[in-house]
Amino acid sequence: MGICNQDAIKQLQSLMENVNEQQKITFQNMHQGYPTETLARFLKARDWNVAKAHKMIIDCLQWRVENEIDNVLSKPIPVDVYKAVRDSQLIGMSGYSKEGLPVIAVGVGLSTFDKASDKYYVQSHIQMNEYRDRVVLPTASKKQGRYIGTCVKVLDMTGLKISALNQLRLLTAISTIDDLNYPEKTDTYYIVNVPYVFSACWKVVKPLLQERTRKKVQVLQGCGKEELLKVMDYQSLPHFCRKEGSGSSKHRVAGDTENCFSFDSSFHQQLYNFIKQQAVVMQTISPIRQGSFYVDLPEPDPDDAKIAKTIESELHKLEIQNGVAVNGH
Repeated sequence: MGICNQDAIKQLQSLMENVNEQQKITFQNMHQGYPTETLARFLKARDWNVAKAHKMIIDCLQWRVENEIDNVLSKPIPVDVYKAVRDSQLIGMSGYSKEGLPVIAVGVGLSTFDKASDKYYVQSHIQMNEYRDRVVLPTASKKQGRYIGTCVKVLDMTGLKISALNQLRLLTAISTIDDLNYPEKTDTYYIVNVPYVFSACWKVVKPLLQERTRKKVQVLQGCGKEELLKVMDYQSLPHFCRKEGSGSSKHRVAGDTENCFSFDSSFHQQLYNFIKQQAVVMQTISPIRQGSFYVDLPEPDPDDAKIAKTIESELHKLEIQNGVAVNGH
């Protein structure tokens, strides 16, 4: 970290001394014993501009307080709804990279977001973020004996259709929550199983991304297995990266391979049980209103809104070109 970056951190630290009591508490929940590294993330997200980073972090603390984010891990989603969310918002953890970073797998193409109301998808997403930041990353840091504050994400584009347009609003809301309140948590995005629809969109979206983000994205050949094995062991490869050949085995999960998206996967079982336990603990301290979690969706950043608009118009162009591909057939 350069001298000017150290100065920026010092300036931000002194500004942070003026936050109120509630904001101090929520900041502790955020940084989990690593305040300096947390401030550095916000500074990085605002290109080391202290004033902008300060505004960003204050807005984030305010969002956490107003939406009771500190308690989100004690508010279980009813199990039948949670299963429906897991079936249609495909995300999970498949293991760790060789450097000890958690590997998060996301089934972008086959996620339908159509089996529960939007608020449950948002709640589940925030719970996963909080569990990652308060449980998974601190545990990884202890195990590695050094600070681990980021993940590796593997995005599976299998099955991506033009009808993905239908989920753009919800996806933009979720990614805005991440950008504003959980910045710089991903080290690298590996994109695999890329269909033509993605390639066409990527061409127009790539130039719109900030260079910082662009550098993190790697589009891999096929299922990306060979490249990913340089970064992680076979055991940590998401199930969709283990394909030996194409054909009928495409959707088959081998006997020894856990589908990390499934409610029955070890990660989701641990996460769901953790939330249930926290709910019991919270009930004994002070009864909380069950199932009343609702988050105000933030306004997207103008740049992100522009990207979403570009994706939308690109998908419409493809729709017109293909004619038959309307509705994703």
